[in-house]
Amino acid sequence: MVDKKTIEEWMKGLQDNICQALEQADGKGQFHQDNWERPGGGGGRTRVLTSGNVIEKGGVNFSSVHGKAPAQLVKALEVEAGEFFATGVSIVMHPHNPHVPIIHMNVRYFEMDNGTYWFGGGIDLTPHYVVEEDAQWFHQQLKDVCDRHHADFYPRFKQWADDYFYVRHREETRGVGGIFYDRLTHAKEEGMSKEQLWQFHQEVGEAFAGIYTHLMKKYADKPFTQEQKDWQYIRRGRYAEFNLVWDRGTKFGLETNGRTESILMSLPPQAEWHYDHQPEEGSPEANTLALLRKGIDWA
Repeated sequence: MVDKKTIEEWMKGLQDNICQALEQADGKGQFHQDNWERPGGGGGRTRVLTSGNVIEKGGVNFSSVHGKAPAQLVKALEVEAGEFFATGVSIVMHPHNPHVPIIHMNVRYFEMDNGTYWFGGGIDLTPHYVVEEDAQWFHQQLKDVCDRHHADFYPRFKQWADDYFYVRHREETRGVGGIFYDRLTHAKEEGMSKEQLWQFHQEVGEAFAGIYTHLMKKYADKPFTQEQKDWQYIRRGRYAEFNLVWDRGTKFGLETNGRTESILMSLPPQAEWHYDHQPEEGSPEANTLALLRKGIDWA
């Protein structure tokens, strides 16, 4: 039986396991925990790691909130008024080394007291320098997870990520994408029970630690130049633009009086904006920009 208490406890365990794996791979940094309570019901554990060997700033947040659904939530999610419950884990990692990519994951569950429920989440990768071999490997990990549960999941959720993580005012994707899904229910996935969807959702969350620690170990010690560090700051600026201008979760959280510090945990510690910056033709920076587009068949 998949109930909200089971899901909440699993989310807590996921946060614990991921933090432990990241601390071990980093070798220096440790997560600082900030417990918080929501006035209307519930709360969370915000965990942030700063100044590690590999991770410059990273957050692994758990939340579980409940109570009477605020009017803004009812309107935004197009649900009936009533009691709601929402829990999830949200992660963003910003590394020191520009050869190590930024990564984001979110796995969440929502339900209303009238029986409405859904799963949502996904993982996406934002390299400062796109290495095609790594992008292919990353997508293959996600495709393997999806294929174990439904043949249509990877192509659907990969396209969804391409469309969602798109910086429209720049006409470029935020990174090399990944998978993204929302409002996943047994009613929409014919032939799949809630328990089967929950198993898929768990496997997505559990894939994160192995994927990112692999990339941390691969590139943490690779030398880099000041020019590459400057490019990293510019790419972080693009990341911030997406999160503040287009990300629905960020906007929804701020508009519904969510916890500001936890919401803005996703922003990098330092970023730069250079007026009309144009990388040199044929440079690694220009090659990366050429690969920040929708529809690349990485897997």
